[in-house]
Amino acid sequence: MPSTDARIDRYIDEAQPFAQPLLRHIRAVVHQACPDVQETIKWGFPHFEHHGVLCSMAAFKQHCAFGFWKGALVLEGMADPEADAMGQFGRIMAIEDLPPVRTLARYVKRAAALNERGVDRAAPKRAPKKPARVPADLADALRANKKALAVFDAFSPSHKREYVEWIIEAKRDETRKRRIATAVAWIAEGKGRNWKYER
Repeated sequence: MPSTDARIDRYIDEAQPFAQPLLRHIRAVVHQACPDVQETIKWGFPHFEHHGVLCSMAAFKQHCAFGFWKGALVLEGMADPEADAMGQFGRIMAIEDLPPVRTLARYVKRAAALNERGVDRAAPKRAPKKPARVPADLADALRANKKALAVFDAFSPSHKREYVEWIIEAKRDETRKRRIATAVAWIAEGKGRNWKYER
């Protein structure tokens, strides 16, 4: 007998009519492929756990979503349409939008095996940010204050970027000039842009 959670029964019953058979189908495949799976609700939608989070499903007004916690490892190179919808399978509106049962079950088994082996989730790869390009008016103001210039030059790239972005976001010329004056004063004191919130 599969281990089910009554909250997921309610979640499915309260979903849009088109979503209910979809969610029941996903749930059945997950239980079939991983009989020891445990159900729970996290962040307001159903999750399946086996030695850690395995996968999750969710229903929205016009589509459903299904995804694996370690999606990049489970699907090995499959295009990941997460930009279109949560999970790895895009906007699911019918059972036909999912892989066949055998394929989906294979993914569930692979996810379970990864969790059993304690394999960590792959960290998303992020392109390094480019160094901040200091606008001419800020550069001139810093050169006029040797202490501020020395401190700014020693700042980390992220600290520099915070000041540069704050200044270039100013919509009016007076605001920009005021921010530059404030920035130079704070920098001369060794303060980061968000020094008020630093502990």
